[in-house]
Amino acid sequence: MSRRVLVVDDEKLIVKGIRFSLEQDGMEVDCAYDGEEALKLAKENAYDMILLDIMLPKHDGFEVCQQIREFSDVPVVMLTARNDDMDKILGLEYGADDYITKPFNILEVKARIKAIMRRTGKRNQGKMNDKMIVKGSMKIDCESRRVVIGEKEVNLTAKEFDLLELLAMNPNKVYSRENLLNIVWGYEYPGDARTVDVHIRRLREKIETNPSDPKYVYTKWGVGYYFRG
Repeated sequence: MSRRVLVVDDEKLIVKGIRFSLEQDGMEVDCAYDGEEALKLAKENAYDMILLDIMLPKHDGFEVCQQIREFSDVPVVMLTARNDDMDKILGLEYGADDYITKPFNILEVKARIKAIMRRTGKRNQGKMNDKMIVKGSMKIDCESRRVVIGEKEVNLTAKEFDLLELLAMNPNKVYSRENLLNIVWGYEYPGDARTVDVHIRRLREKIETNPSDPKYVYTKWGVGYYFRG
């Protein structure tokens, strides 16, 4: 079954180039040129990946990503201006899983997409997915990728779930930010530690009663993060 990607950018030449390259690799590609159209397509279709530019007409990429996160955990990769750290951090804050800086090499884009899809595929088919992790009132269902605390389901993004699952399956093991970048993002990630910090903060805001005094995901100062077993 071919993978389906939504490419969102108001620069039609960029969209055309990405679409042609991905279709050469057997992927099915839909295109949108503004935020309104992107949201409509994201609601109507099931995508394996969304490539989302920040500077869009009608709704910018941040707004689109934030709204997508209300109904889907599809991997979202933001296309950002080169070296604009604020764009990168904001993209992660709004729920993006990754970012690629412009101008980019199409081979890098394809490699990034395939790495994320491979990892998603392994998550869906891996043997560990028959496991249920229970810690206090939290239940992590690795097969359905659902997290329930008490009676309430918590809506995590793909990357937030990957982080929680990795830490919870290896309780009390401390992972450095660099390790988490390499393991969870699935390749030699070009970003920095702030990417992990932002995702951990967002994760804590969703699963912890008091994020500043966590009961699940702890910080080992100067080293990294771990899940209290």
